Amino acid sequence: MDRIVRDEAEMEALGTELAAGLAAGSVLALVGGLGAGKTRLVKGLARAMGFPGEVTSPTFSLVHEYRGGRVPVFHFDLYRLKDDQELLGIGWDEFLDEPGVVIAEWADLFPDLLPARTIWLRFEVLAEGGRRVTLPH
Repeated sequence: MDRIVRDEAEMEALGTELAAGLAAGSVLALVGGLGAGKTRLVKGLARAMGFPGEVTSPTFSLVHEYRGGRVPVFHFDLYRLKDDQELLGIGWDEFLDEPGVVIAEWADLFPDLLPARTIWLRFEVLAEGGRRVTLPH
């Protein structure tokens, strides 16, 4: 199912909407280019999960942990990782075992390391402005 998102507020609202269906053990894979809205969606999602702080891209730190809500949210950016061993080396498997929600931006770089239960979301920047987010059916 495709959703057209016109601006940042609508992208955050989509994150809020998605959060309602998530529980500990959920894994989201976010796929799309730079500036496609992935982190903006996570901002709405983390806020809806009850995280009171600021949500930013984990581009350089690789993972941000958002605690203090109904379940922890672990937000990964896999773009700078070179191989499976590097991802495993930062504790990927341990985060998947945590009672929280795992969100991975650029997840398509490591599809074999994502569990079968992963929910895949694809983001596309539209020429006329806005974004298309493809959600699972």
